[in-house]
Amino acid sequence: MANACPKCGLTLELCVCEIIAKEGQQIKIYTIKKRFGKTATMIEGIDAKDINLKDLAKKLKSKLACGGTVKLGIIELQGDHMHKVKDELINLGFVANTIYLNKK
Repeated sequence: MANACPKCGLTLELCVCEIIAKEGQQIKIYTIKKRFGKTATMIEGIDAKDINLKDLAKKLKSKLACGGTVKLGIIELQGDHMHKVKDELINLGFVANTIYLNKK
């Protein structure tokens, strides 16, 4: 049974664990000033146990054509992409009501 989800036991084609996990996240998106006046967009509140943060960061970096990393459970993207990130997260299956934009 190599094609079974380790959480729910269903086959990977029928598994909805990741969809359910995306609905329960409380995501905060904000920008900060880095060294030399550079702006970075931070995405926090996504549970790393349920969703692969490195894969999500890779998708966001590809869509937004920017650099970035994952540090301590927070996705950091280079540049000011607050509204674009929210749109991309909604396209990836996250619920719009659980995504909050904050200015720090």
